[in-house]
Amino acid sequence: MTIRVVVADDQELVRSGFSMILEGQPDIEVVAEAGDGAEAVEAVRRHHPDVALLDIRMPRMDGIEACRTISAESACRTVMLTTFDSDEYVYEALHAGASGFLLKDVRRDDLVHAVRVVARGDSLLAPSVARRLVSEYTRPIRRAPRPDPRLDALTARERETLLLLARGLSNAEIAAELVVSDHTVKTHVGNVLAKLGLRDRIQAVICAYESGLITAGSPPAGG
Repeated sequence: MTIRVVVADDQELVRSGFSMILEGQPDIEVVAEAGDGAEAVEAVRRHHPDVALLDIRMPRMDGIEACRTISAESACRTVMLTTFDSDEYVYEALHAGASGFLLKDVRRDDLVHAVRVVARGDSLLAPSVARRLVSEYTRPIRRAPRPDPRLDALTARERETLLLLARGLSNAEIAAELVVSDHTVKTHVGNVLAKLGLRDRIQAVICAYESGLITAGSPPAGG
């Protein structure tokens, strides 16, 4: 299956460079390029791609607003690109529905890998971004958690799965922790995302911390 991609960046050389890298892959097709967020949204509406690479800072409509619109209107998944390793952009982008976040100095192979990972429904963060995100959500909470009534729909095992997701465990690690098969874990993860109305594991982590389901220093599952 060919992964269809839209590339959006207001710098033509950057945009063309990313497109050339992706077009060089046998399983990836760049269906459109865009110079700002508004053009990116229109390109997604017109071409129905699997993934949109969006620069954070663009004229007319920035990448975060474009991500928010694309996430609301389509099944297209988004990877945010920026030269700024800033907490503000990370949180805004993830809340807007981004499934990946990379810095523009990303290596060629890592860019291609990110597109493939996000296209198959997983999430991906640059290592430096991931460290900052985990650091923010595992420090002593500075604001009152917001109870989320959607959590009431989860079964006890689905709630356990969400807790382990929030601690960064992979499906294989969750399977070992709960003593179940990988297939069963995939089913639980799918149910959690569906019941909470979330697009991916990253948003599940955010939901768990912001609702107060998990906080810094929480004991291990079953402990």
